[in-house]
Amino acid sequence: MLKLLITGKSGRMGQALLEAAAGESRVTVVATHDIGEDLIAAMQPAACTIDFTVHAFTSQVIAAALQHGSSLVIGTTGHSDEQRAMIRAASLQIPIVCAANYSIGVNTLFWLTQQAARVLTQDRYDIEVTEMHHRHKIDAPSGTARRLLEILTAETHTSLDADVAHGRCGNIGPRKVREIGMHALRGGDVVGDHTVIFAADGERVELTHKASSRLTFAAGAIRASLWLQDQPAGLYDMQDVLGLR
Repeated sequence: MLKLLITGKSGRMGQALLEAAAGESRVTVVATHDIGEDLIAAMQPAACTIDFTVHAFTSQVIAAALQHGSSLVIGTTGHSDEQRAMIRAASLQIPIVCAANYSIGVNTLFWLTQQAARVLTQDRYDIEVTEMHHRHKIDAPSGTARRLLEILTAETHTSLDADVAHGRCGNIGPRKVREIGMHALRGGDVVGDHTVIFAADGERVELTHKASSRLTFAAGAIRASLWLQDQPAGLYDMQDVLGLR
């Protein structure tokens, strides 16, 4: 039985994680944590910690996990380069799954996007990415959209900084040949919609994933925590968990 600590217990994802854990017989939640509570004490009985809070909390979670030896499942997004470096450094000592999205469907979208970018090449197809989330989301683009951009820029040999256009406004002129458009929408209670568009003269291919419940992400995170039990120290993502690598 895998003993779990779930942080952010009162948040939307924290509640979804508790519900998903209750439906998985191979795990038990031995502790939870919320802001203002003792993280070290909460982590003491746990073999694995699942954190879907905010990126500003990641450094504290990592420090506690290194002290205790807990494996980590990190679902927060919007990390700075410094925070990502901290995660990589910690993975030399403990096993960590850090993913932009824990949905099995979204990780299939990642794989399909990579394959499509190899066939629908930029000499004929213009590439655009759109994402929409609820009004409370604080980072843009979403971690999932950023991962899609990383896949696309790697396959097209373009740059995240130089070739990605985040929205468009004003008299900007014709679309640049190697440009990849990125559009972040916010509103209502949308859990998460992501679309990759390949548009050419005469046809358009769209790859879309729409999440209607946070339980899909929570179930993936529980699956990742179970997978980590048999892994050595290292940095993994859901492509590793699902065997898509």
